Amino acid sequence: MFARSTTMMARSDQIDAGITYIRDQVMPVLQELPGSIGLSLMVDRESGRCIATSAWESEDALHYSASEARRLRNLAADQFGGAPMVEEWEIAVLHRERGNGACIRATWLTVPPDLMEAGIDYFRDTVLRQVEHLPGFCSASLLVDRGSGRAVSSVSFRTRELMDDYWEQATALKVESMRAAGASEID
Repeated sequence: MFARSTTMMARSDQIDAGITYIRDQVMPVLQELPGSIGLSLMVDRESGRCIATSAWESEDALHYSASEARRLRNLAADQFGGAPMVEEWEIAVLHRERGNGACIRATWLTVPPDLMEAGIDYFRDTVLRQVEHLPGFCSASLLVDRGSGRAVSSVSFRTRELMDDYWEQATALKVESMRAAGASEID
């Protein structure tokens, strides 16, 4: 599976309009494209950072959708009031337990190319097994760009309170995971 993420720094007074546009205009169009398997939107209301990520069953489907995605991205940027930055990823690990998450913790990393496969295995075999049993856990994913060594891991929870309850435990796990994978945190 593959993904395309679009990051925009939205104006605070435009965030709700942007969310509505993604839900009502972008999602239905993307769902009709061959190979589309989903769309997510992460919004940080404090910073204005908004990240829409579309998922595709193959790299060919990702590339086939590029023209329509570009058109929708430009319209979304107008709604959010910020310029888009686009990245493409391989979805190395994806695990969903229940429903949609209300709160997500995402970490951007760099991983030495020779350690990428071991890092993916560690996330799938160790990190995922530890977080999937936390109360309120909804999903976890690891997106990678093998060429650049960049990756982003995310874990979502039903509520912010549940995420906050396990913040220290999750932070310790993140630090250990990065050490084991030879990764460095970017953001």
